[in-house]
Amino acid sequence: MASRSQNRKFDKILAREEAGVLSSKSGSRALKKLFNNRLAVVGLILFSIIVFTAVFAPLFTSADPSKIDLRNMSKPPSLEHWFGTDKTGRDVFARVLYGGRVSILVGLGSGVISAIIGVLIGAYTAYIGGWLDVIALRISELFMSFPQIILVLLLVSIIGQSLINLMIIFVLTGWGGMYRMARARMLSLREEEYVQALQSFGLSTATICYKHILPNALGPIMVNITLSTAAFILAEAGLSFLGLGVPASIPTWGNILNVAQEIRVLQNFWWMWLPVGMVISLFVLSVNFIGDGLRDATDPSQQG
Repeated sequence: MASRSQNRKFDKILAREEAGVLSSKSGSRALKKLFNNRLAVVGLILFSIIVFTAVFAPLFTSADPSKIDLRNMSKPPSLEHWFGTDKTGRDVFARVLYGGRVSILVGLGSGVISAIIGVLIGAYTAYIGGWLDVIALRISELFMSFPQIILVLLLVSIIGQSLINLMIIFVLTGWGGMYRMARARMLSLREEEYVQALQSFGLSTATICYKHILPNALGPIMVNITLSTAAFILAEAGLSFLGLGVPASIPTWGNILNVAQEIRVLQNFWWMWLPVGMVISLFVLSVNFIGDGLRDATDPSQQG
């Protein structure tokens, strides 16, 4: 009788689990811990301000970021042009705001897409193991073996410069690292006793893998997402500075820096590169602060 009663209880728990009725307060605990981290809060504030001003750029400036004004070339900051103008008379403040849209899209979009692909593949193949895991590992090594600059030169020479090409390159060179991290975490967690207990309940592979094991591995994965996002933004700025990234006709933070390649500009026209350089630095720092906060908040060993 006792065994039948226990089986009925297990069946009820299994039914509630599959229906998604069971829930925990770990999410609210993690959120509370995140907001108790001062650097994470500072990062969230800076991140929100920069993203908000970039998305709603028309609310903060009426200038056209691509409009050339030869009468106002290389003008210093003033009430009319807050960050001055560049060598062709374009408003630098407007270019920083509108350029943030593209740079953030490239960095954040590439980081999130790379993470989704890498984590989904890495978690599932590591959990089930076998030949599928071996094939996924070899494919990731293949993509990671190509230097980023080689892929940039290859695609630019074949297809031409474009925003989509740059994001494709970042995803191709970025998902492998996320895959290997998710795979390593899954290989260590799948041997835990609670996983064996879940398997005895008869839960599906996807439920055990993505709902129960993966949340315990989110700490380092979240940090890696933020680091890759910051790295992609810096890479976009560097590639655009070299003329290999987004086409020069599209305002981006990297293309704004592109005008400061000459020593004369660096020395005499600081407003063409200093404001955008500070914005890039603040945005990268804010993303890293958020990543550190997420790491502490989602680490199960630090949950109170």
